[in-house]
Amino acid sequence: MGFHESPWDLLRARHGDRSGSLVAPADVDPESKPGYLGGKAEGLATLASRAERLSELQELLYANGSRQGPSLLLVVQAMDTAGKGGIMRHVVGSMDPQGVSTASFIAPTDEEKRHHFLWRVRPHVPRNGFVGVWDRSHYEDVLIHRVRELTPLPEVQERYAEIRAFEQELVDDGTRIVKVMLHLSKDEQRERLAERLDRPDKFWKYSPGDVDERAYWDDYMDAYRIAIAETDTEAAPWFIVPANRKWYSRIAVQELLISALESMELEWPPADFDVEREKRRLAAS
Repeated sequence: MGFHESPWDLLRARHGDRSGSLVAPADVDPESKPGYLGGKAEGLATLASRAERLSELQELLYANGSRQGPSLLLVVQAMDTAGKGGIMRHVVGSMDPQGVSTASFIAPTDEEKRHHFLWRVRPHVPRNGFVGVWDRSHYEDVLIHRVRELTPLPEVQERYAEIRAFEQELVDDGTRIVKVMLHLSKDEQRERLAERLDRPDKFWKYSPGDVDERAYWDDYMDAYRIAIAETDTEAAPWFIVPANRKWYSRIAVQELLISALESMELEWPPADFDVEREKRRLAAS
């Protein structure tokens, strides 16, 4: 069983061009599974079966990198416990690691704070032929910075235009961008945090600060709404993925990556040598 409707269309934050209607996180049910009729068992089977297609497309992208082909950047943003790690293991993990580059942007170092907020992400832009995956990203600088007032609001407002320009620059250079917000409910987050406190093997994943951040939940949802509205473009679209069901968010992100790669319409690079001659040489060796 697979999707009966494309997640690319169903999960888009904005329908049509930038003048189209905007879907905010508040408009999306975190418990829903848009476009998918099956349950968890079918979802796990879909994840396994579509992993082969994703791996094939990533190899095709990597092969084209040798001739200055395109690249793909997946940006994953979410509240804590929403499943970013699961996306890395179960979706990104099915691709060949030699063609995947990953980066996680947590609190900036003192050196990073001395530079423009985009300075620390630029070195991690994927090279030709690579899939780049950012677990958190430059959007931290308009999300937590807005909520916790780490940067003056006028400066945060300016950053949206800078982000649009930065992402358009990447697209112009041949990088396809897919931006995902894993949308978790506050109640589901409480349950996942409680599980971490009940299991010694999960203690290392728990941070007391996660509870502190829950007090700002509505502020974060509003910050996401604004960021998505300000930076969703045809070139760098946002997708709001319901994340209460981990299996669903994984197959949804998997399908978004497959759609992005298929849209590149790549072909295998032709041989830059005489194939028949090499067959003869090999047979005689």
